Amino acid sequence: MQDRPDFKLMLLLQQLTQETDRYVHAVSTSKDLHRTDLNAISLMVSARRSGTTVTPGMLRRELNLSSAATTALIDRLGLSGHVERQPSSTDRRQVHLELTDKAVATGSAMFMPMAEHMGRVISSFNGDELNIVTRFLEKAVDAAVEARQNLT
Repeated sequence: MQDRPDFKLMLLLQQLTQETDRYVHAVSTSKDLHRTDLNAISLMVSARRSGTTVTPGMLRRELNLSSAATTALIDRLGLSGHVERQPSSTDRRQVHLELTDKAVATGSAMFMPMAEHMGRVISSFNGDELNIVTRFLEKAVDAAVEARQNLT
């Protein structure tokens, strides 16, 4: 069974997830940031890339936190200079969360070593191979999202 290519691929995906998790843990420990802080910064970077506004409610839902934990998270990120609260221009009851330049610089410094290593791996594949891997990973992400959603 362990010789089957599909089984080996599943094991490698599991290993990649574990090693990525270990990297994030090591980075968060070395920078004195909570793991949840890094997850929030990552989420906010992705939201910025897609043009999505981040609110405390969005962070709470996406990170599966209580309201109190979300407030503590935002307070920590604010005190550390990574996030600023901005009032909404359309709804004075709502607050938007904005990453600071410090957050972007911190994120880059922490994840650039991983990106460089991964970049070397990626550059060793040709365009057709990258298209196949990309298609696989898109479908794998969709499958992981579907599996998570089916749990709730």
